[in-house]
Amino acid sequence: MKRKNRWLLPEGIEELLPEPAARLERLRREILDLYASWGYQMVIPPFVDYLDSLLTGTGHDLDLRTFKLIDQLSGRLLGLRADMTPQVARIDAHGLKREAPSRLCYIGTVLHTRPEGFSASRSPLQVGAELFGHAGAESDVEILQLMVETLALTGIEDLYIDLGHVGIYRGLARDAQLDAGQEALLFDALQRKAIPEIEEFLAGMALSTAQRERLAGLATLNGEREVLRRARDLLAGSSEGVMAALDNLEHIADLAARHLPEVTLHFDLAELRGYQYQTGVVFAAFVADRGQEIARGGRYDDIGRVFGVARPATGFSTDLRTLMELGARQWPAPAGGILAPAENDAALDERVRELRAAGETVVRQLPGQGGSIAETGCDRMLRWNGSEWTVESLGN
Repeated sequence: MKRKNRWLLPEGIEELLPEPAARLERLRREILDLYASWGYQMVIPPFVDYLDSLLTGTGHDLDLRTFKLIDQLSGRLLGLRADMTPQVARIDAHGLKREAPSRLCYIGTVLHTRPEGFSASRSPLQVGAELFGHAGAESDVEILQLMVETLALTGIEDLYIDLGHVGIYRGLARDAQLDAGQEALLFDALQRKAIPEIEEFLAGMALSTAQRERLAGLATLNGEREVLRRARDLLAGSSEGVMAALDNLEHIADLAARHLPEVTLHFDLAELRGYQYQTGVVFAAFVADRGQEIARGGRYDDIGRVFGVARPATGFSTDLRTLMELGARQWPAPAGGILAPAENDAALDERVRELRAAGETVVRQLPGQGGSIAETGCDRMLRWNGSEWTVESLGN
């Protein structure tokens, strides 16, 4: 029988060796410090949760990505979190119960049944921030700014932001009285920008010419700021909800241009990420030569309703491992440590304590250990000079 390679990992599951793990941990600390400077408080949701809590306010796609198991204590269905946003919404609604806006952030591993999204990993290290309790464009732009600063901290270059608004398509579908099946079919065609298919689909429906033109026209409304002017012309005569959504997107675009003048903004009114649970603006970050987004976010009001409090909400998330891989940030070489000999000496013990308290890395040799000194990561060594233990370079 062929012997199994027990060192193999499941597909899409990764481990990090010491040096990249140290870089990732440093980045994690810096990002949490950044969020704290903006007033975002860290929360730590559980890795395992009741399935109905994990899927609150989300779409069918997240259900398919969630590993499920039976709780042996309660008999209820549990899930291994595939996204922390619903859990953070529960913390805001049920745990904090604030009236003022809440700014919360989080970081932790999530698990997917299959790889998709930011990377090919099934165990992304999700990091994100959520702002609850404010419905205005200002909170959306604050989240957008924080996302951009997160990407800048990791060394991401050539960044551009894709902006859309699910309220526009949702309002047009309501105006046209599309049923759930028709809305889903048209939604799928819009995502693929399959214009002939869209036109054929709409031609077979009892719609006015204006309604057909508005729905079909969404697939062509993508590009720079001029797209919003064309959208206003195309959507003239639509319901109040559609025009309010367009007004909101324009307001966000104005604020984003003022607060993020160095970032390229791209608009796509047929891009409807998270359509099943998003309620307003949606956005994603892209870099040159990579078709997949590297961060995403948007507005998802009332997600906390099932937890007792329906609050406006907006936020973003990304995978920290992907950002570290894509970022152009230069990392310093790992600092060398000090090797202490395997001797039973009180003065040596005290010197080791002093050096560690001063921030140095000190590695104690073990009696009879094998391998080279280089493998310990040390570039200096403690040596007795006849009167005290001194630190000397191993190159000397």
